[in-house]
Amino acid sequence: MNEDVLKKVQSNPKFIELVHKKTSYGWKMSAIMLLIYYGFILILAFKPTLLGTPIAQGSVITIGIPIGVFIIVSAFLLTGLYTRKANSEFDTLNQQIVEEARK
Repeated sequence: MNEDVLKKVQSNPKFIELVHKKTSYGWKMSAIMLLIYYGFILILAFKPTLLGTPIAQGSVITIGIPIGVFIIVSAFLLTGLYTRKANSEFDTLNQQIVEEARK
């Protein structure tokens, strides 16, 4: 990449906005997933019998199973949310930056 084009892109306010938005959104999504995952780990560490408690009397399904499913599904949902935002807002900004750099 040409040095002039690089400087032009890096000084573009839209590039700065894109970097800020992607970074903050990524950290937020990571924090949510970490809270979910480490919450589960903390339950395992401090209240392990809770996860082995049956959902209903006589049931073979324990509370741990839906919690585990929730963790897996939340990872997919957060990934989907990030992808949707990246494909709409982030890609639009990126395209604008590329077009302005070509001028």
